[in-house]
Amino acid sequence: MKIAVVLGTRPEIIKMAPVIDEIRRRGLEFTLIHTGQHYDHEMSDQFFIDLELPSPHHNIGAGSGSHGEMTAEMLRGIEEVLAEEEPDIVMVQGDTNAVLAGALAAVKLHIPVGHVEAGLRSFDRTMPEEINRMVADACSKLYYVPTEESGINLLMEGADPDNVFITGNTVVDACLRNIEIASRSLEVLSGFQDDEKLVVLTLHRAENVDNPERLRSIIEAVLELREFRIVFPVHPRTRKNLEEQGLYRKLMEADHVSIHKPMGYLDFLLLLSNSFMILTDSGGLQEEAITFNVPCLTLRYNTERPETVDAGGNILVGADRDRIISTARKILEDPEFRDRMMEADNPYGDGHASERILDETIRLYREGRLGMEPPREVTGSFRRKLVRVDEDVTAGEFRRRHDAVIRMIYDCEGEPVFPAEGVNLRGTHVLIETR
Repeated sequence: MKIAVVLGTRPEIIKMAPVIDEIRRRGLEFTLIHTGQHYDHEMSDQFFIDLELPSPHHNIGAGSGSHGEMTAEMLRGIEEVLAEEEPDIVMVQGDTNAVLAGALAAVKLHIPVGHVEAGLRSFDRTMPEEINRMVADACSKLYYVPTEESGINLLMEGADPDNVFITGNTVVDACLRNIEIASRSLEVLSGFQDDEKLVVLTLHRAENVDNPERLRSIIEAVLELREFRIVFPVHPRTRKNLEEQGLYRKLMEADHVSIHKPMGYLDFLLLLSNSFMILTDSGGLQEEAITFNVPCLTLRYNTERPETVDAGGNILVGADRDRIISTARKILEDPEFRDRMMEADNPYGDGHASERILDETIRLYREGRLGMEPPREVTGSFRRKLVRVDEDVTAGEFRRRHDAVIRMIYDCEGEPVFPAEGVNLRGTHVLIETR
């Protein structure tokens, strides 16, 4: 089996690093395709060296540009590489333009797509990431979902339950893998006192940094929170907007705020793991925070990581100045409240997601179910109906007995349940599909 891995941004490389490790450990043939999105020194060979990864076999060199320009250039380049390499499966991760281009190029060539971190939904279609992940899922054959909730999202949209695998999130694998590398150097922590309450702040989403009212509200909260040492690696576009509003100078003059250029990933990971709290509008940081048991305040009004909120390790505070301040101070002043956030169960698994991803992929390949073949006979129509189950029977047994696909299970309270093989159906309603 030959696997093509499409990468484009730093988060993709980070989260796919343990998958690449597992591919190499099993001795499988693979090719790494780097689209060149976010391409600078840190996204070049040095970043792969720092994470102890092999250099990409192909670089599309798409660079920056509008969404349409970038996606078109990546689509053209990826298509050429896939036609040359002829992989058995293309793996993409997340919700970037590289994911969109990689999935679309592959499915048009009838190459199955495996989407790592599939099924996430913010239900906010103004976010380009939401469109990217929805289109990527529409193109995918295999869905490696981090949680049951993300799996249910896909089933609601018509995905085949047999191809949806709850693997956990590779972010946990990546954090455990990369913190070992990062801990070999503690230089990033040397500039801070042991008794300082370190708070990492990241701010880059367009809905915040391109909205003057929201941006000012967030920065006013940051300036007010003098009880903390706030470390702020500033994204270039964020800095530009801060300067235009006269806010950057105020941050520079604030004794409790430390402004930094964007940090290297390993230094940032070490700083994050040693933080008292995190303020962020990043999706990935919500995952990393709960993995390192660090309370997270998310500067958004919705999230595609609702599991972190449900678990209790993450609170959505939006761009509301007063709510940001009051919640941050509650975490500082109420030790029991902070402990509950720190002790929240990690919904993203045990650090073995990469193993499960390869297990399921290899299994389907060996069973001859990985490929994309046109139908050889008239498909016919499918009938769906909702049935009540009043006996002790597992989903797997019920499916085989009735020769049916279980699209969804609804428990006694009407809540959807992922139709895993061993789920007991007694007292549930089951949406089945038969031919």
